[in-house]
Amino acid sequence: MLNALVSIQVIPQAESGSNIIPWVDRAIELIRVSGLPYRVGPMETTLEGDLGQCLDLLQNVHAELVRLGCPSVIAQIKTYCPAPVGSLYQLTEKYN
Repeated sequence: MLNALVSIQVIPQAESGSNIIPWVDRAIELIRVSGLPYRVGPMETTLEGDLGQCLDLLQNVHAELVRLGCPSVIAQIKTYCPAPVGSLYQLTEKYN
């Protein structure tokens, strides 16, 4: 399939004043253990891989957060496809 860069911003919806950070941490942990290259940013996490794998992972993130009791999840997703293989780090290398 097509290589892609996929960025996701997970926004757990919870009661006012609830701490959403544990759900965000869990989402990032699922991305980490997926084995796909990724980079965590202050507002979103970007991963690189087969587009189907990336979308499946995002579906799993949603399902896991709901399973853990998150009332609902909003996610903003951006894709760059087809992306050059290895572009996750190459596109921003000059800024590091």
